[in-house]
Amino acid sequence: MQFSPVRATLDDLIRSRGDDYASLSRLIGRNPTYIQQFIRRGVPRRLSEEDRQRLAAHFGISERLLGAPTPLAAPALNDPQPPAAGDYVFVRSFDVGASAGPGALAEDDPAVSAIAFHSGFVRSIASGRPDALSKIRVQGDSMLPTLSDGDEILVDADDAAARLRDGIYVLRVDGALLVKRLAVNPASRRLSILSDNPAYPDWPDCDPDGVTVIGRVVWVGRRLN
Repeated sequence: MQFSPVRATLDDLIRSRGDDYASLSRLIGRNPTYIQQFIRRGVPRRLSEEDRQRLAAHFGISERLLGAPTPLAAPALNDPQPPAAGDYVFVRSFDVGASAGPGALAEDDPAVSAIAFHSGFVRSIASGRPDALSKIRVQGDSMLPTLSDGDEILVDADDAAARLRDGIYVLRVDGALLVKRLAVNPASRRLSILSDNPAYPDWPDCDPDGVTVIGRVVWVGRRLN
């Protein structure tokens, strides 16, 4: 039987990696015969975007080998939903600093640029939708040595109040945009807002209703001097 290039590539990967049709079908949340039918019978005609992404991540290959479309142009700066382009995802960058002074994020401020990250990397750090990620910068030294003034951070808005747990978050408190470490009391669910720099005060036992959680900090980048 002569397979299409995508089906032949997937079949070769399965055989060379020691996988099987049923386990790959379960990996992507399908019935056990799904991959076999796709390869052997051509049903469905093409992989869905979600199935393609999961399989490409599993095998560590480009999605184009599994039928991804040709890369698109970068999104307009004011595009509220930056699209994935081939092997890359465009993450919106906001001219907002978190840690000192008032500010807003995503809902109120327009993106000033977009930065491309490899789609596999984005899937490895995002808890949900890649377009829920935003890039902002750190202001001040209250989170030293973990975060420095001028660091660029990725904030995952899908990983916010509904999934709150100990970690570093971007918050809005009394109109100020802050990046702080949160500790959640497992019994009362009240919050301690902490600075990693001991020179700054902590705010223990805070009412969560007075804190707006923008999202969890999932990545940091900085220039080395």
